[in-house]
Amino acid sequence: MVRFWDTSALIPLVVAERATARAERWLREDPDVLVWTLTRVELLSALARRRREEPAAVRRLLAARREILRVWQHWSEVTAVEIVRRHAERIVETHPIRASDALQIGAALVAAEDDPATLEFVTLDQQQAAAAEREGFRVLSTDSPIETRGSLGSRCGCEGRLSALRPPAP
Repeated sequence: MVRFWDTSALIPLVVAERATARAERWLREDPDVLVWTLTRVELLSALARRRREEPAAVRRLLAARREILRVWQHWSEVTAVEIVRRHAERIVETHPIRASDALQIGAALVAAEDDPATLEFVTLDQQQAAAAEREGFRVLSTDSPIETRGSLGSRCGCEGRLSALRPPAP
């Protein structure tokens, strides 16, 4: 089953967070990343905000930015803005979520060709997860079961996470 990744689930792959191990496991299980075309802007915005908030982490966060830009070309991207917008307009009327979250769900609906049961939706945002589930997606989120199988390496900084974003070697 294909997975659509929301920005909230991608950030822990490059910045150490509570959900990093979970996001890394999901990526290992299925390294194909499907995203909304504006996810890149959201990712870069999140990293820029953290650079402003954490001046000591600037070098790590700039490396994470370069890595995101490098791997972006390997990800599949939903670019049908008009169709996504129509879905998102309906979604904001139906679910109590932000516009950016509705656009992500709208993009996933486009990717699923309006059959959400064919796509897993990966998010760490609980309101968005609830809305995606009500739209018919199988949602992977912080409420999803997780196995723990030993250490995944160092949890300091983002260097360990950058390799998780790399596509598998051919």
